Amino acid sequence: MARFLKSKKEFIGLSPDSIQFRGEKKIETVSIQLYNYDGISLTEDNFEEVEKLSTLITKGNSWINVYGLHDTIVMKKISEILEIEPIVISEILNTHSRPRVVEYDNCLFVSVKLIRLLNEEDLNITTENIVFILKDKQLITFQERIGDVFNPVRERMKNPKKKIRQMGSDYLLFALLDVIIDNYSYVISRFGELVETLDEKILGVVDNSMLADINRYKIELIYLHKSIVPCKEMILNLIKSESEYIEEEKEFFFRELQNNIQQTIDSLNNYKEILTGQLSIYHTQVSSRLNDIMRVLTIFSVVFIPLTFIAGIYGTNFEFIPELGYKYSYPAMIFVMVLIAGGMLAYFKRKKWF
Repeated sequence: MARFLKSKKEFIGLSPDSIQFRGEKKIETVSIQLYNYDGISLTEDNFEEVEKLSTLITKGNSWINVYGLHDTIVMKKISEILEIEPIVISEILNTHSRPRVVEYDNCLFVSVKLIRLLNEEDLNITTENIVFILKDKQLITFQERIGDVFNPVRERMKNPKKKIRQMGSDYLLFALLDVIIDNYSYVISRFGELVETLDEKILGVVDNSMLADINRYKIELIYLHKSIVPCKEMILNLIKSESEYIEEEKEFFFRELQNNIQQTIDSLNNYKEILTGQLSIYHTQVSSRLNDIMRVLTIFSVVFIPLTFIAGIYGTNFEFIPELGYKYSYPAMIFVMVLIAGGMLAYFKRKKWF
């Protein structure tokens, strides 16, 4: 399936508030992780029965993490319990949507791409769409599969002295977005290490594997660019929204995200330019190598042209050739041929043609 644009024919003409999953099923069963927290206590619950939500949510701050979006029946139940509008659920189920922020009547909708490294050595990457629904004292996250980069935030929540326990759900939103952007930087730095090692290889022996590596890294960085750059626009819109769900004194934290994402994009663009330069160097090296080969072949051709001419004359079948009766004709011809070849090679050497 195409990585840059994913769409299916059956999605054409769907109503904006149609609750239909538009993505890839990545886990079998929908599950929920619930954190209820404040400055004193923290409780964690993991379950699959959606009905438990209404009984387990407290009046304090809550982080509700939903894993799996493919079951539309379960999603409808979640929307009813958490009072999420159908049009919002429809947006959540569209996992190929662009990162953005929208303020609805009773919530703030934020979507962003989470980047995963499938293999640390080969650096195969994939993306996952994550949606944040921010309400009063509630942050609801929707993910396509179990497992994410949010474990550092979970560890911080276990410490009652940490700021994240004292702040509201809007600060939790900031903390999770901050982790996602930090993960962007980590993934790009891992690619940067490989890109920078190509410099030494390109200046050495050139082979076709280098071209394959350059092209693969370039495609991956373009894919990263497609996923990361819209996040900058989303954060800018989030700051400008002046949403009632984000307290004014906490806007400073979201402005920090803007600086972080800009640094990440700058690094991404730098590595893209480095790869472009490496590709140019690679083609220059190949051309230079080809020129060296052609130079050697040309020198051999030029040297052998007069020798072939001499051999051609004395290889004819005429009966009367003066030199044929001379006792030393053959050694003389060889001597002349060697003299001509040696003289030409000495001339080429003096001209530094090889």
